[in-house]
Formats: sequence, structure tokens, C-alpha cells
Amino acid sequence: MRKIIISLAPVKAGTPIDIPALAEDVKKSVEAGAAMCHLHCRLPDGSLTPDTKAFEESFEEILRRTDVVVQASTGGISNMTIEERCRPLAYPRVESASLNGGSTNLNGALYINTDSDMDYCARQCYERGIIPEVEVFDIGMLYNIERSAARTPYRRPIFYNLVFGHQGGMQPDMTCLTAFRSAVPGDARWGVTHYGRDNWDFLAGAMALGASIVRIGFEDSAYLAPGEQAQYNHQVVERLVRLIHAMGLEAATPAEARQILGTLPKGGASR
Repeated sequence: MRKIIISLAPVKAGTPIDIPALAEDVKKSVEAGAAMCHLHCRLPDGSLTPDTKAFEESFEEILRRTDVVVQASTGGISNMTIEERCRPLAYPRVESASLNGGSTNLNGALYINTDSDMDYCARQCYERGIIPEVEVFDIGMLYNIERSAARTPYRRPIFYNLVFGHQGGMQPDMTCLTAFRSAVPGDARWGVTHYGRDNWDFLAGAMALGASIVRIGFEDSAYLAPGEQAQYNHQVVERLVRLIHAMGLEAATPAEARQILGTLPKGGASR
């Protein structure tokens, strides 16, 4: 039976972070079916920062409570350099990391990811045995990554996260999804994020077309249904698992997600 990796991005940008509460929510989310946790480096007030202290403390608390694939973000709109954005990759428990596939106008701001930024991030990942998940906001970014892979060899298969719903990027309708899916290289694996989601139709369509990873969580949307928001991330995970089961699929465990992603053993991470 096909397994779907549920990637949880639990922290809404700009919201204060309560590390014990976050860790408990992630624990319950893993119990519900999540396999990966995606975090940015943030200050306690929720703003982005190159300081990895709260990021590391968050994952240490999470991993004391549950096993989950540790994914670091190297993105987010800020004035940080790519070197600063890649600082969390030095945290030895990181198994996967976002790698942004190009520049775009994102929600009214210019989100800069140059060719040299992509190459630098890829090198930093591979030097540390970290599996990149390439976040792409329009079809042209798929070709950016193929060019980057010619300069800095990428491990195959490449994993793409097709991000929909941001102003300035691809929108979450089936026309865009099928066009995007048709441009994904045949030897790659892919998943989706639906920013601003208030229903589950688009995610169901993505899984039906072969998505291996679905990212949900409060960073992208807290909706359980139109007009109904969740109080906790684990409620969103529970809702997605019901949809996965209804489609005759299964949610991957963290161990199964590591097999699918081909992650390398990390000496410090809980198993």
C-alpha cells in the first residue's frame, strides 16, 4: 500500500513560541500520523533569526517526547544572507532541509533565492548528509534546480515540494497542479504544500496524482473545513489521516519516511 509522508510545519509566522506546548503538539501529531517536523529558526516572539538557539531547544524538547524526521527551513522572507539562513544545518540532528528553487514575488514581498544561493544551500546539505526538499513556487523553478544540479551534483531522486496558494506563485487548482506535475522530472519524487488551505480537495487531488509528501500545519493553514479552524496542529493531522485512509492509502511512520527519503543515520537523533 502506498505510503504518504505527512510533513508538519507547526508554527505560524510571527506567533510567539511556547516550546513545551509546541513539543506536546508535535508529539500528538506524530501519534496521529505525522512523520516529519519542519521548523524555521525563530526568536521566542516568532520572528526569523539566524540564531539557532530556540530552534535547537525546540527540537531537543520534541525529540525527548517522540521520534520524528527533523527538517530545517533555510527559507522565509527576511534580510538574512544565505549563510545565515543555512546555520540550522549545523545542528547535528537535522535530517532534511528545505532548499528554495528560485526568486519570486511572494505575498507582496520579493523572496530572493539566487543561483548561487541554491548552489550554496545544496553544498551545505550534502556535506552534512542532509536530504534537501526543494521548494518550488512556479514551474520555472524546476528548471532552475536542474541547472543547479549540473553545477552542484544532487543526490537522486530529488524531492520537490510544489508550493501552491501564495500570492505571486502557482495557485491551488487542478489545472496548475497537472501542469506543474507534468514538468516534474520523471526520476524525481514530489509532494505539495497548499498555503491558505481551507478545504481538502486540492490535497486529495495531489495524492491521487502521485504525491509522496503532503505538508500541513499552522505555518500554512489551521483550517479543518471552511469556516472551522483547529486549535492544535494534531487536529489537522488527524483530519488528513482520515482523508488518506479514505483514499486507500497509509500515512508513513517516521521510520518509513526515512526509508522513502533515503535519509542517512544521525548519531544524535532519537530513533
